[in-house]
Amino acid sequence: MNFIYSIPEHIFETIGIVAGLCACLVIAIQVYKEYRFKGPSSLSNGFIFGWVVIYLFWCFYGIRFNAIALWLTNGIAILLQLTLCFIVIKKRRMYPSNP
Repeated sequence: MNFIYSIPEHIFETIGIVAGLCACLVIAIQVYKEYRFKGPSSLSNGFIFGWVVIYLFWCFYGIRFNAIALWLTNGIAILLQLTLCFIVIKKRRMYPSNP
């Protein structure tokens, strides 16, 4: 465990930002795929809205503890996830399911 404490804090922040931006890239890919797919979405409301809540928590956590890697990347993730929510809801109106 001493090895972890020997790494400077700014290195952890930099790696955290890079890792968080990679995660945002994954969300952006899903947004793009969902937008381009012409058909109903298979994503559940629990999935799309649940991630908004999770990213919101980690963004606030980052703000509370002044961790830029957390609040910055999770803030971006919130915007991407809300975009995904908008696309899925719009598609549900375009392609209503049969009862």
